[in-house]
Amino acid sequence: MEAYKQEFIEFMVESDVLKFGEFTLKSGRKSPFFMNAGAYVTGTQLKKLGEYYAKAIHSTYGDDFDVLFGPAYKGIPLAVVTAMAYSELYGKEIRYCSDRKEEKDHGADKGSFLGSKLKDGDRVVMIEDVTTSGKSMEETVPKVKGAADVEIVGLMVSLNRMEVGKGGEKCALDEVKDLYGFETAAIVTMEDVVECLYNKECSGKVVIDDTLKQAIDAYYETYGAKQN
Repeated sequence: MEAYKQEFIEFMVESDVLKFGEFTLKSGRKSPFFMNAGAYVTGTQLKKLGEYYAKAIHSTYGDDFDVLFGPAYKGIPLAVVTAMAYSELYGKEIRYCSDRKEEKDHGADKGSFLGSKLKDGDRVVMIEDVTTSGKSMEETVPKVKGAADVEIVGLMVSLNRMEVGKGGEKCALDEVKDLYGFETAAIVTMEDVVECLYNKECSGKVVIDDTLKQAIDAYYETYGAKQN
């Protein structure tokens, strides 16, 4: 596992973004882990988060793209901090763009988008916190494609939960790839998380002990996606 991935997993735990216990998800599933990207709140946390996303995008998709698109609302700060990190780490100016939930009908920046306008020929990387159902892509991909003649290079999320999406077999990231035809990736997977944290100390304590590991294994026996 690349060093930045291990660092990112520890960063999620230390930031209280990745939690373990028993959580009821929107889907009604009872999960032994939960991720809340809204818990990144300080300047230092957001700066680091942008750097991890930039490193993952650079490693996965390279630098041949023009725009980072973050769906409203959580995708907005992700696109901003990652564009800043890209400039700092790789010396490449990437524009950011996000959609508005409500169209603005006045002012110089009226319309459906925040940040840069999308232009014909733009290569776009989509950026999100976590994709569990692919619902946000259903709403934003048509907006992006409808704004200009752009190419969506891929989607980057922070964590692949590796559980079945709406179709009941593949994970949500694979469903998005099949549906829209662009690549999908995550900074880390839950498999990476378990490998990194099982019976190992993080911030002075063992995060995933034998009992929690059994609960995670049981969860994936029920909800785990089939691996390609």
